[in-house]
Amino acid sequence: MRRVRPGVAAARGSAGGATPAASSPAASRPAVSRPAGEERALTSVAAGENYRERQEEDGQERTRPADLPRLWHVTLSVSGEEADLREVRRALEQLAHDHPFLLTSRYAVDHAEIRYWEEARDLHDAAAVALRLWGEHRQTAGLPPWEIVGLEVIDRQTYHLRIAEGYGPAPATPVGVHPY
Repeated sequence: MRRVRPGVAAARGSAGGATPAASSPAASRPAVSRPAGEERALTSVAAGENYRERQEEDGQERTRPADLPRLWHVTLSVSGEEADLREVRRALEQLAHDHPFLLTSRYAVDHAEIRYWEEARDLHDAAAVALRLWGEHRQTAGLPPWEIVGLEVIDRQTYHLRIAEGYGPAPATPVGVHPY
């Protein structure tokens, strides 16, 4: 049995009637004929040695290897069933103690938001660490059994650009654990 994503067979024009995928952009592309059983090869393009990120410091343009760690601003949102407000605060304070880069946490009885800086090679690494944070510290910090419902990871330059344009958290937001 060959496994495919839901709706892929319908998008390629096989029998089976209309599906939601049939109205997708992929459905408007012509189907490619392949012998039965032959799968499409997926390819990717490596960045290569010449890929470098540009930085401007002191008016001069410099480059640095893209695989050096950078700072990423992470906002992690969690929610779930109601929990005791004092226990939520205590758990978030313990998380801040265990994870010293935590900037600020806001919380209510059924949701919380955590903001912090993460040092990582790229966005994928920063997001992977962020997605593990709540689960890995659930037992040690006594965090509520809430699920992650939102994640934003942006680079330092984007964060500062948002602040300068008046978007994002106010610069005067106090560091620490605070109720909403």
